[in-house]
Amino acid sequence: MKILLQTPRLVLRQFTADDAGLLVDLDADPRVMRYISNGVPTSLAEITDEYIPAYLGYHRAGPDFGFWVAQLRTTGEFAGWFHLRPEPGTPAAEPELGYRLKRAFWGRGLATEGARALINHGFSVPSVTRIHANTMAVNTASRLVMEKCSMDLVRHFVADWPVRIDGDELGDVEYAITREAWLAARPGSSGA
Repeated sequence: MKILLQTPRLVLRQFTADDAGLLVDLDADPRVMRYISNGVPTSLAEITDEYIPAYLGYHRAGPDFGFWVAQLRTTGEFAGWFHLRPEPGTPAAEPELGYRLKRAFWGRGLATEGARALINHGFSVPSVTRIHANTMAVNTASRLVMEKCSMDLVRHFVADWPVRIDGDELGDVEYAITREAWLAARPGSSGA
């Protein structure tokens, strides 16, 4: 399996068909799925028939965008996943950042560490001009990760969720960082 990148504590590697069980376990935690499906787990059939083929399709399309398994560098333990990919129907110049971690790894800064690394990776692609991320307005933990990654709140909106989720009446938020802002925030830049 191909490694995309390593951070001080994480390895982000390509998914394989053998990773379906890891995703089932991750999505079986109602707290992990709270802001996605109101706690309803994702079925093994959905993961093996839809998710894994889509993830593998990104890997076949090229090295820049996709979904990656996040493992601890020290033990190889599955921590969750990250993605950086254009949303369907949107330009590749403005990919979406996303992440989902096992609850055992919450509060350790791993989401921020992985997200920052993917933002850096994204802006290594010359055509990428902006990276964005979305979450429910009430998902304060995810919003904090975006803010720690120097992403700015750019809009509130109302998403069309397929299931009712507590707090969805408050809408959703989009955060983003442009290439110019990313360059300005880098150590040694005149904007830092």
